[in-house]
Amino acid sequence: MIRLWINSLQLVELFISSWVHLLYGLYIFSTAVACDLSQFFCDYIKPNNINFEVKNVNNFPQIGSSSIDDLPPIVLVHGIFGFGQGRLGGLSYFAGAEKKDERVLVPDLGSLTSIYDRARELFYYLKGGQVDYGEEHSKICGHNQFGKVYDQGNYPQWDEDHPIHFVGHSAGAQVVRVLQQMLADKAFKGHDTNPNWVLSITSLSGAFNGTTRTYFDGMQPEDGRIMKPICLLQLCRLGVIIYDWFDIPWLKSYYNFGFDHFNMSWRKMGVTGLVDCLLGNTGPFASGDWILPDLTIQGSMRLNSRIQTFPDTYYFSYATKRTRQFMGFTVPSGILGVHPLLFIRVLQMSQWSHPPDVKPPYKGYRDEDWWDNDGALNTISMTYPRFPVEHPHRLVMNDSDCRPLQPGLWYYKIIDGDHILFIVNRERAGVQFDLIYDSIFERCRKHAFRKNPQTLPNQTQHTVNS
Repeated sequence: MIRLWINSLQLVELFISSWVHLLYGLYIFSTAVACDLSQFFCDYIKPNNINFEVKNVNNFPQIGSSSIDDLPPIVLVHGIFGFGQGRLGGLSYFAGAEKKDERVLVPDLGSLTSIYDRARELFYYLKGGQVDYGEEHSKICGHNQFGKVYDQGNYPQWDEDHPIHFVGHSAGAQVVRVLQQMLADKAFKGHDTNPNWVLSITSLSGAFNGTTRTYFDGMQPEDGRIMKPICLLQLCRLGVIIYDWFDIPWLKSYYNFGFDHFNMSWRKMGVTGLVDCLLGNTGPFASGDWILPDLTIQGSMRLNSRIQTFPDTYYFSYATKRTRQFMGFTVPSGILGVHPLLFIRVLQMSQWSHPPDVKPPYKGYRDEDWWDNDGALNTISMTYPRFPVEHPHRLVMNDSDCRPLQPGLWYYKIIDGDHILFIVNRERAGVQFDLIYDSIFERCRKHAFRKNPQTLPNQTQHTVNS
């Protein structure tokens, strides 16, 4: 009887979670469409041909085009279910933060593809050429070796003398780390790379050490690779397969999960292929070449075991949490401060208990270390790479306490906020949005460099209180 009651509660939770996620996805999609239609009709009825002067609202110096070309780009890398510039119309994943600097790139990577695949895509987005996922990897995972072609890279001069600042949100932070390791391993055929191509990495709620949320959503805690038969991720899997199979051009140009190299379109696999995918015999979910296995604790440890922290790169991490201690328990820090999409998961993750019949993911594991969370990731996971080996790190209370910055060291800061506070909807974060992003951009421009910082024409002093 007790078992039946527990199963019933789990089904109710699955029903609520699936509808909350579906409705939020539809809300984001419809908002983007509505904004685009509104802009189209405004331009059609009253064309905007008025000349106006663009003001530098963030007090960053106005500089000439030649100086802009000399600046290292700041590349904003989105997380799971994210999107880059050009997707979802005029909607910004980073809520317009890209407008805070003259030289910012926002790549559009696969929203559900694996960390490995996204790192490969990011390289060719910047350097140019056709995405090469690697012959061995492609054969093992059952997809095409080659993908999208970038006729002109977004930063083709990228090399050790022209390095890049990266800012990654959620899984995007781990993507950048994997990319830097690939650069160190000279993993891109025809390119003589090294880790110094990366000048700095800033993580915003970065997925370094996995998350217990993956187990609530449906990943098996035994190995972090297999999904439970009935779970939220199974519903997601079915929806993605059907979405990609119908392959509606205008819809996929608006939003794409990133699995084009798996050839799941009806034009290429037909009905038989669709059935195989739905049954779990083929496709990314069968091979495990998608992002969720990488976000389990075990999957993150497998990645971390091969990724170094490099001595000439600057590292900074913002870890978020929406929990607090109350009478000896970890509980959500208020109802209104947590997005409805995340509230149930904040509550569940704050009560996480590793199954007693399953071997812990690492020696010294304790449930209570993983209770603080932001609704998507555990706070311990976002601070710095910890498992299986701790990387050099330092806690930061005020940004001024860590200057001058030392490369090869993970500076980390814990801030109050849920996992999506600093993306999509700028109004939710309020003044905190500007404080965080201004400090990130100022650090990239003034405090993270290998040569003497460049003096720009008419540069004025800009300070940020943090």
